Amino acid sequence: MKRKSIALAAACMALLFAGCQKKASDRVKIRWFVGLGAGSDEPTYAPQKAVVDKFNASQDEIELVLEIVDNDQAFQTLATQISGGNAPDVVGPVGIRGRDSFKGAWLDLDPLVKKYGFNLSQFDESMVEFYRDPDDGLIGLPFGIYPSYLYCNKELFEEAGIPLPPKNYGEKYVDENGKEWTWDYDCVRRLAMKLTVDANGNDATEAGFNPKNIVQWGFGIVWGDARGYGTLFSPGTFVARDGTAHIPQDWLDAWKWTYDGMWKDNFIPTGPYSSSDILSNGSWGESGKIAMFQCHLWYSGYAKMDYDWDVYPMPSYKGNVTAKMHADTFEIAKGSKHPDEAFKVLEYLVTTAADDLLNIYGGMPAITAKQDAFLDKFFKEKYPHVTVNTDVIRQSVQYADNPNHESWMPSFQESSTVYTEFWNNLINNAGLDVEAEAEKLRVNLDRVFSSAAK
Repeated sequence: MKRKSIALAAACMALLFAGCQKKASDRVKIRWFVGLGAGSDEPTYAPQKAVVDKFNASQDEIELVLEIVDNDQAFQTLATQISGGNAPDVVGPVGIRGRDSFKGAWLDLDPLVKKYGFNLSQFDESMVEFYRDPDDGLIGLPFGIYPSYLYCNKELFEEAGIPLPPKNYGEKYVDENGKEWTWDYDCVRRLAMKLTVDANGNDATEAGFNPKNIVQWGFGIVWGDARGYGTLFSPGTFVARDGTAHIPQDWLDAWKWTYDGMWKDNFIPTGPYSSSDILSNGSWGESGKIAMFQCHLWYSGYAKMDYDWDVYPMPSYKGNVTAKMHADTFEIAKGSKHPDEAFKVLEYLVTTAADDLLNIYGGMPAITAKQDAFLDKFFKEKYPHVTVNTDVIRQSVQYADNPNHESWMPSFQESSTVYTEFWNNLINNAGLDVEAEAEKLRVNLDRVFSSAAK
């Protein structure tokens, strides 16, 4: 009897073990595709795998499977998977340009947000709206963000005896005229001209100024392009609602302002100057030779700025402020066979795992409660010699450009080539009619858009 009891117990244990094994094998597999943005370089592999292991150990419903593809092959690999009906479930981190290269491929998350009561109020409302596509709905959740604002070389302002820009959005510029902080010709333009200096010490407002021998400029966008400079004045897109190409009027205004700034008023570096040694081969902020420049938070991590600098609000245009935004997120593919489980993974990545992932990828947390600690630590470690007004960085989030300056266009690559050629023409050639060149751009883009629609 004793032997029978032992045998029976052993049999029960075997059945129990087999049941556990079956339960583990019955987990829903969710594929996480990495490669469109950060995360495809070898040093990030192990930290990302650790995030996956933590998730898998935290529950017994889902098996998260990490798929890392080299960035050079990621776009083609994902396109092949989607077209072949083998789409991964979760894709990211990915920025707006990468996301919109697969227009129409992403799931609207609104029904899942409502179904599971996901708390969107932990993010700035403007960032939630930032991820809403007018055609496809809420196709991402806020994760890692890179606001933009003005960087100012305080030493150049002090040397010129010129007051610095206002410290907060909505404040006036404190000069002799008490002007609103705007892109208008009699505010930022006039200020930038005074801060533009030639080799003889003349500024761009003085009769003896020599535009062929400039050693310091008043303003520019680091690595700016046609869409970036247009967005200084307002958000926009080349794609009209009917699918044809159009040029937003505010963008045309911004291009005229910029073109005058380069070739008439001389406060913005032209093409020949922009990649020169004096401007650190395009990384203008590192040169110390530009008084005000617009760029994103990521530039602070990239650049080496040894002078005294701080950050300031973006000026307004026609009463509205736009602060260009770069942002990473995660998407759920429409082709996912397990959208509910994919959403649970997505929720985990943007909340519980956010700190670990942002340590891997970089970026400011989109969760507002975590932003103060991140910014304080980031600037103290990277730039202990300056005191940065981080309030401006947080405030800039509210003015994110929507539609985004990297958003979708038909035949994305060809369209990008067309507007890049237009912009290269403007920055390298004086004496152009900007309106006429913009009309040529519209015609060329419309040709591309029409071909893509066939």
